[in-house]
Amino acid sequence: MSFKVMAICAGRHGGNGEALAKEALCAVQEAGGEVELINLFDYNILPCTGCEGCTMQMGKMGAGLQKEYHGCVLKNKDDVDAIINEIQTCQGVIISVPTYDLTPSSVYTRLAQRFLAYELSFRLAIGDVKENPHTVAGLISVGGSMHDWQSLALESLQATMFTMSMQVVDRYMAQRDGRPGNCFVWGEGDEWGGQLARARRMGENIVKAIQTPVEERCWLGDADDGVCPNCHSSLVYPGDKHWDGVEFPWECAVCGAGGDLVTDEKTGRPKLRIAENGLIRDRNDDRARAEHLNEINKTRDEFFAHMGEVKPLIDKYAKMEFPTLEIKRD
Repeated sequence: MSFKVMAICAGRHGGNGEALAKEALCAVQEAGGEVELINLFDYNILPCTGCEGCTMQMGKMGAGLQKEYHGCVLKNKDDVDAIINEIQTCQGVIISVPTYDLTPSSVYTRLAQRFLAYELSFRLAIGDVKENPHTVAGLISVGGSMHDWQSLALESLQATMFTMSMQVVDRYMAQRDGRPGNCFVWGEGDEWGGQLARARRMGENIVKAIQTPVEERCWLGDADDGVCPNCHSSLVYPGDKHWDGVEFPWECAVCGAGGDLVTDEKTGRPKLRIAENGLIRDRNDDRARAEHLNEINKTRDEFFAHMGEVKPLIDKYAKMEFPTLEIKRD
């Protein structure tokens, strides 16, 4: 079978993240896959304006009030439309991003926060995308220190996968990469070249997942990675009531799986034990994301029902002004 894998880098050219992504692509290429690599620094990516144009259109189309979806209002003003349309032709994606202040770089998040207007399940439903590529993803975060300074990096990357319907099958945190080329020096177990070997294994795992029937695909990364057995995130929090009253003692901050926090007998570390109904909010599931859209639509309906009370306040605060910072430019 023919398949295509794209690597997306959000770090400097010639940096550690780009090198690790290239090594992963080498494994894909050697397995017969078509490969491509983009560095987001080479493209014009405007930030999401929060205009709600995409979700308003989705709601109207779902209610039969609009016949054609026009997409993001920025799609003809920068390169995002071309990038995302290309991503949605790929069977595999490898994302390699540097970590700044615990989280992924803003160059990547600027792209990711435009994903909603291109939600794959919605585009498939309306025929805007003809074929589901069933894309699998591998995630790489790169930082100059250890896990304690990358604690939100992989989880933040994973949180951007849902609207694109990508199944994360592997993830890797490259540590102690403070200078370009550090990834060639040490890696897993401080072995020489260990990071390159791990990146190559990610490429191999991407190929393995692509060549596995969709319904049989599973996690291929490190078995004991993370606290959540569903998405392998390390972030869980005490659960709160959802908008419809559903509640779990503990929830995964990334995928939304719910259950109890227990001690894993094998590792002695905390683990989320998913409840019988603990995956009803699983963000990997299109139905759970549809329920979230239903929540947004109900919130919007309630807002419009109170427009008479809200409109004067909108006007009041729109007209309110305070001193600001003025910058003079030559």
